[in-house]
Amino acid sequence: MGEGMVSEASLEDYNSFAETLYIRYSKDVLRVSYFYLGDLGRAEDVMQETFLRLILNKPTLEEGKEKAWLLKVALNLCRDIWRSGWVKRVFIGTEKLEMHPDEDNPIEDRLEKQALLQAVHSLSPDMRETFLLYYYQNYTIDEIASMLNSTSGTIASRLSRGRKQLKKLLEKGDD
Repeated sequence: MGEGMVSEASLEDYNSFAETLYIRYSKDVLRVSYFYLGDLGRAEDVMQETFLRLILNKPTLEEGKEKAWLLKVALNLCRDIWRSGWVKRVFIGTEKLEMHPDEDNPIEDRLEKQALLQAVHSLSPDMRETFLLYYYQNYTIDEIASMLNSTSGTIASRLSRGRKQLKKLLEKGDD
């Protein structure tokens, strides 16, 4: 939006802006929600609710920060669903998370990815979100800190502790 602030746009311009954001970021919001929840139907609900809030609330967004705002809203909605007790704690979901593929043994590669995803889902919600945003969505530590209202040091610490926990979990699974 030329002037950088969404709130200054006319209703027609705003609806066009919201539609552009939907086209540009809906897949990212869906992917993050699905990774977090492990259920496509719930993830689609979160995606729709996220964009509905964008349209109804017409928040003031800084230019270039729209995706961060959308993902923050989606993560908050996912947290609410997670806390409601609906989500099963065992997660076997998307295979988007990158590992070193073993082309000689695709079944083993799939099992490794599955084990990694289960291990990531066993992390605390804060660590899981941090991992999702850093490794899966390629946000920087500073961007994640801003999104989660935290400090860069806290985010770096979560990543470090999370990697150690994942290593233990995955080594334990190899026994």
